Amino acid sequence: MASPIARYLPVLDWGRDYSRETLVNDLVAAVIVTIMLIPQSLAYALLAGLPPEAGIYASIAPIVLYAIFGTSRVLAVGPVAVVSLMTATAIGQVAEQGTAGYIAAALTLAALSGAILLTMGLFRLGFLANFLSHPVIAGFITASGILIAASQLGHVLGISASGHTLIEIVRSLVSNLGQVNLPTLLIGVAATAFLFWVRKHLKRTLLALRVGGTLADVITKAGPVGAVAVTTLLVWGLGLDAEGVKTVGAVPQSLPPLTFPSLDADLLQMLFVPALLISVIGFVESVSVAQTLAARKRQRIDPNQELVGLGAANLGAAFTGGYPVTGGFARSVVNADAGAATPAAGAFTAVGLAIAAVALTPLVFFLPKATLAATIIVAVLSLVDLGILRKTWRYSRADFSAVLATILLTLGLGVEAGVSAGVILSLALHLYKSSRPHVAEVGLVPGSQHFRNILRHKVTTDPSLVTLRVDESLFFVNARFLEDLILNRLSGDTRVRNVVLMCSAVNEIDYSALESLEMINQRLISMDVKLHLSEVKGPVMDRLQPSQYLDDLSGEVFLSQYDAWRSLKSAN
Repeated sequence: MASPIARYLPVLDWGRDYSRETLVNDLVAAVIVTIMLIPQSLAYALLAGLPPEAGIYASIAPIVLYAIFGTSRVLAVGPVAVVSLMTATAIGQVAEQGTAGYIAAALTLAALSGAILLTMGLFRLGFLANFLSHPVIAGFITASGILIAASQLGHVLGISASGHTLIEIVRSLVSNLGQVNLPTLLIGVAATAFLFWVRKHLKRTLLALRVGGTLADVITKAGPVGAVAVTTLLVWGLGLDAEGVKTVGAVPQSLPPLTFPSLDADLLQMLFVPALLISVIGFVESVSVAQTLAARKRQRIDPNQELVGLGAANLGAAFTGGYPVTGGFARSVVNADAGAATPAAGAFTAVGLAIAAVALTPLVFFLPKATLAATIIVAVLSLVDLGILRKTWRYSRADFSAVLATILLTLGLGVEAGVSAGVILSLALHLYKSSRPHVAEVGLVPGSQHFRNILRHKVTTDPSLVTLRVDESLFFVNARFLEDLILNRLSGDTRVRNVVLMCSAVNEIDYSALESLEMINQRLISMDVKLHLSEVKGPVMDRLQPSQYLDDLSGEVFLSQYDAWRSLKSAN
């Protein structure tokens, strides 16, 4: 059992049993992930509108801090596509891209996000993520993937393209089509096609050639590095930068600098809501990935400690020249598949990226931005899941409506509107479903003591007795619904003398619901009908006993529904 300190510093838990075998596994995983992250980090920084080195900086200190405070053994923290897009959208409203103010705003956004996550973790608010509907989040990520891919087409075509919505981006692309740069287009299309082929076919081809599984995996993960190397050499060797091919240019050859976010009150106020949205979306995405990967090895993820780990990572990014980060799906899966055993693999990855920041940055001077755009497009299109529309349409029209609305609002109004709509729709969907709880009229299954829905099963009923099974907790949102349902059921049916509320699925009754139950009791008394309760759970009974309700109840509280049936049936 972990010590109390290890609960807040998980590194003390997994670090205690660290072995040479674990070290080897972590080092191998770190090498593979580092190779993958170098081009990806550069690409995501450009997506956020920041200098390319910001992506590498955001992948060093945050990984180390998460390794200390996070609970996932394989989650890889750093820049991700959706958060990069949200960052560009948020700080693009307060500063002009390419200015010092833009970079300062990115640092401030990371600091705010870190502070929000850390505060939520300290107050153990991880449960709040449960209020976000997963289909709605899937819809938002799908729309964001489409937006991101569309926004990168300008780099592939060698033209300028701008806009925060799909309509704006498409309009900008169409208006500038006459300025397409042919060398850039050839590089962008070739790199995109190559990366798609690598993702889908390279490993299978290597295995067919009898290349070892591990080596084939490493070569496949290094595919983007191959695209970077070849296109960089082409631009340098053929002098294509003079032909209009835009390149990354000079990247500082240094470790992450010590930076300080702005404390300007107006800037903090303008960035607070975007930081909150980034924190929520980043946390939901990260904890979902962490829990999925942890389940493979029967490991446990603590959502509240994950908030602390991600908060520390974002604060680390704010003070080392980065921008908001979270756990990435693709890199985490690669990390897990490569054999990472502990978060130390992330720390080793940080060392590899630090070496790259110092020694390898001059090599990307001639790296075409079209190649980085191709890297982003291939990565984000894997996030697009339009099948969620078909699945939710078949399963729940309410969920379908929420997903469709989130996708359309994100594409039509932008990321902030989309994620805000997603949060609001998730809560609205929850409240809507909770406000209309499933209540079934039940009868006795012949030859048993079980009660089932009279509309689904052949059961025995009594015209003077109505039993309603309430299948959800009663609180202020749905209390009036139950009241109306009971009165509508008894309307015009003068034979009913007893109503039993079967409470086997009721876990809580709040004060608003208690008042509604009191009102139901009084209304039934005026109709010469007695109200009874059955199968009330202990915690619910503990709440009811101190109140006056049980004293005023016209009927009885039965231990089981069968007891109620025998007592009330025999009395008629």
